[in-house]
Amino acid sequence: MPTCPDPAGTVGFFLCQAGQRLRGAAIEAPRMEARLMLAHAMGYRQEDLLRDPRAPVPPPAARHFAEMLHRRLDHAPIAHLLGTSGFWTHELAVSPATLIPRADSEALIEAALDAFPDRATVHRVLDLGTGTGCLLLAALAEFPVATGLGIDRAPAAAALAAVNAARLGLDGRAAFLAGDWAAALGPAACFDLVLGNPPYVESAALPALMPEVARHEPALALDGGADGLDAYRAILAALPRLLAPGTGRAVLELGQGQRAAVEALARDAGLVPLGCRPDLGSVDRALVSAPGVQG
Repeated sequence: MPTCPDPAGTVGFFLCQAGQRLRGAAIEAPRMEARLMLAHAMGYRQEDLLRDPRAPVPPPAARHFAEMLHRRLDHAPIAHLLGTSGFWTHELAVSPATLIPRADSEALIEAALDAFPDRATVHRVLDLGTGTGCLLLAALAEFPVATGLGIDRAPAAAALAAVNAARLGLDGRAAFLAGDWAAALGPAACFDLVLGNPPYVESAALPALMPEVARHEPALALDGGADGLDAYRAILAALPRLLAPGTGRAVLELGQGQRAAVEALARDAGLVPLGCRPDLGSVDRALVSAPGVQG
């Protein structure tokens, strides 16, 4: 291992050694992740950490950092080590009970904003498979008069989403419950906007996912069945009764290459696909659908 220029026990020394070990473990952004973990262990902001590379690292912080580094070298997600992850304009608590929010999913919020140029027209939002609550809470931040309901099959995920709502001061406008997709809702439930990031990975492909995902994120939120479409079938079948007639819109996240198949399922369910917004990688990510013409 190359030598580090700063004295042992200092910020620069810890960052140098950790960066080298993370690079050796094929971590994509080793220097950035080393900074994030050491700043977290020391209770500093990253910019404060870098002001004096020769500042000593207190022994308790050094031990905490060593524990985090050990787990990261075993491919525990960096968000699990830090306890939070950013999404839209929020910093959210995360846990192994939920998927870690990803920037690709922000395309759903952008698509929802495009679908409702007048933000005051959205009054009721439903988030199916809410996880951390990231989609629902971002939507409530953008649609100022809306209230929302998040549903997740994992009780621990619904509980964490409620914690995030309280942290963001949105608990008065958001409720969460554990249930199997829309089966948890009564026959009179009606929403202007339905959001969802269902599991869409084909079962056989799960072991090939990157280890941070395959070993540390919940299979319940990843496994979409043999063809990756099981959750879409359940959700799309329920959407015609859940969407406000004529004006309601559903925005569902897609896996790569799934647009045509999910659009066909939407049409079979009596919905009208209106388009699909790509993510930053130009992958078709956020499918927008509307209720079909009744009668």
